[in-house]
Amino acid sequence: MKKKKQVEIYDTTLRDGNQALGISLSLTDKLRIAERLADLGVDYIEGGWPTTGNNDLDFFVEARKKEFGSKVAVFGSTRRKGTAAAEDQLLTLLVKSEAPYATLYGKSWDLHVREVLKTSLEENLDMIADSVQFMKKHFDKVFFDAEHFFDGYRENPEFALKCLLAAQEAGADCLVLCDTNGGTLPGDFLEVYKAASDAISTPLGVHTHNDCGCADANAFLGVDHGAVQVQGTMNGLGERCGNANLCTIIPGLQLKRDIELISDEQIGSLTETSIFVSEMVNVAHNVRAPYVGESAFSHKAGTHADGVRKNRRTFE
Repeated sequence: MKKKKQVEIYDTTLRDGNQALGISLSLTDKLRIAERLADLGVDYIEGGWPTTGNNDLDFFVEARKKEFGSKVAVFGSTRRKGTAAAEDQLLTLLVKSEAPYATLYGKSWDLHVREVLKTSLEENLDMIADSVQFMKKHFDKVFFDAEHFFDGYRENPEFALKCLLAAQEAGADCLVLCDTNGGTLPGDFLEVYKAASDAISTPLGVHTHNDCGCADANAFLGVDHGAVQVQGTMNGLGERCGNANLCTIIPGLQLKRDIELISDEQIGSLTETSIFVSEMVNVAHNVRAPYVGESAFSHKAGTHADGVRKNRRTFE
C-alpha cells in the first residue's frame, strides 16, 4: 500500500524550463502544456513571471477561464531595495495576475546581495520580510525560494539561515532551498539541508539544478529528509544544464519510495506527456531518459535479452 501523499510536485516548465537555451514558448504553447500538466496531476503549475513585455499576464487570464485541476502559481522576486513592497512595480504585477498562489525568490548568498543587488545584508533581510508579508495579503499561499541557498550557506551560513528565518517570520508557507548554480554534490547537499531543517520550523522544499549532474539525486535526498515540495521541470528543461527532471522524480518517488503522488492511470501517461513537451519545445526527446525513454526498456546484449525473457527483474 502506498504511503499517504506527503510531497507536492511543483512544475516550473513554463517559467524555468522556458529559460533554457533555444526555447521560447508562445502563449498558446504554455496553455497547451499546462493542460497536459494538469492532466498528469502535478500539484502546482508555475505560469511564469509577469513583467512588461512578456505574455505571462495573458497566461493567467486564460488559465482562469480554463480552470485547470492543478493549482496555478505566479513567480517573481522580492521588492527592490529602497522601495516599499506595496509600491514595487513588479510585485504589483504579481498581484495583478490574480493567481491564487505565489512564489517569491530572494537572495540568500551574501555575494549576490553585495555584488548584484548592491545593498546591505540587513536591507536584503528587510526586502524578504516586507515582500512576503505583502504577498500574504493577496495570495492563498506564498512560497519563498531561497535563491543560491547552498552556495550562500557554504560561504556565510549565519546570513543564509537569517534569510530563511526572515521569510518564516513573515509568514511564508514553504521555504524552498535552491541549488541555483547546480554545483552542490549530494553529500554536501544533505549536510546543508539538515542544517536548514534544524534551524527552522516552516516546511521545506527543494529546487535543484543539474550543472553537476546531481539535480535528481539531490531532490530525492531532500524528500528522504522531509522536504514536502519538489520543484522541477518536464524532461529536466531549464537554465544551462537544466533542472530536476520531474519525469524521473515522479516515478522515482512513487515506485521506489511508495509515495502516492498521482494515480496509476496518470503515471501511465507520463511517457506520452514527456514526448508531448519535447515536441512543443522543439527539442529531440531523450530516448535514453529513465522511465520515459524508448531505450529504458530495450535490451541489445544477448545475455540481457535472454535474462529479461526469463524474468524482467534480472535487467530492469
